[in-house]
Amino acid sequence: MVLTPPFEPMLAQAAESVPGPGVLAGGLALEQRFDGHRAILFTPAGTGGRALLQTRRGSLVQDRFPDLVAAAAQLPDGLVLDGELVVWDTAAGRLSFEALQRRAAARGRSATALGATSPAFFIAFDALQSDNIELLALPYAERRRRLEVLFAADALTAPWTLCPMTTDPDKAREWLEGWTDVSGVEGILVEHMGQRYRPGVRDRAWTKIRRRNTTEAIIGAITGTLARPQLLVLGRHDPTGRLRPIGRTVPLCPDAAHTLAEHLTPAGPGHPWTGANFSSAWGTREVLDTTLVRPHLVAEISADTSVDRGGVLCRRGGHGPVGHPRARHPIRYVRLRLDATVDDVPRFGGARLQLRGDR
Repeated sequence: MVLTPPFEPMLAQAAESVPGPGVLAGGLALEQRFDGHRAILFTPAGTGGRALLQTRRGSLVQDRFPDLVAAAAQLPDGLVLDGELVVWDTAAGRLSFEALQRRAAARGRSATALGATSPAFFIAFDALQSDNIELLALPYAERRRRLEVLFAADALTAPWTLCPMTTDPDKAREWLEGWTDVSGVEGILVEHMGQRYRPGVRDRAWTKIRRRNTTEAIIGAITGTLARPQLLVLGRHDPTGRLRPIGRTVPLCPDAAHTLAEHLTPAGPGHPWTGANFSSAWGTREVLDTTLVRPHLVAEISADTSVDRGGVLCRRGGHGPVGHPRARHPIRYVRLRLDATVDDVPRFGGARLQLRGDR
């Protein structure tokens, strides 16, 4: 059977920590996890065709990445690779999710122009088909071997990258705790060596672990009521002293909500977020029904390393988004820091949400 788009990729489940040596002895592979767009690459099954690039949801987007399509001439025909699409921002000198979003929306001349300033790279982590023969039933170890042979035999270079993989748990923890300080690397993936590829299935044998950091933020708004808060909207002061939103939490557990209710007070006149709306989730226009509170309480929080610069968390009336770096995924509330003041909270600013690591 020859694989063709649309193709449903296999999905990973979230996990909290690197498996121990006993579990790893059963044969697990650990790969670096990049902050990009999941993509399936199809090379033509014969001459005269061109490469196709499919998103996780089945859309074909090769017209938005003409540099990748041109580079696919390096690849053999009848190949299907699963991987992560990332973009390098040459001006900033780093991988950039925001540049990837711009490229994903570009067409025609704009797509070609952006390819020069923000080149795309394909980080391959699985081979699903080779020489027009699908490999889904093969164990991961064999699919990985064939992927490594492809890169070695064809001497593949940028924009094609082989995803780093290890079976050493200490090396994986080093990646999780050190490499994720590099923009664009957000964690690791864990897969059993004997696992077959199951299209469209979120499989327990394939897990993703994000690096999380513990830090502090200021509680500026809530959903629910002062007596029963449901989630928190968090902020930090910028160098001018203005409170900037950085993200929202997941729903609070009952004990945390009860404790917070004892200390929350309604906002007075002149709250810096008066008239602002906050999006309920990344990439949506749905807004939260929020209540502003006096921004004097400090929360200890846990967040992963995925940060957006474009800032669609906060909108003011009809004036569009307020662009600030913010956490792309919901933040976990840890506890109330009554021993800290808002002056103890790290300042908002710079390219990244300033989180300090908690190993």
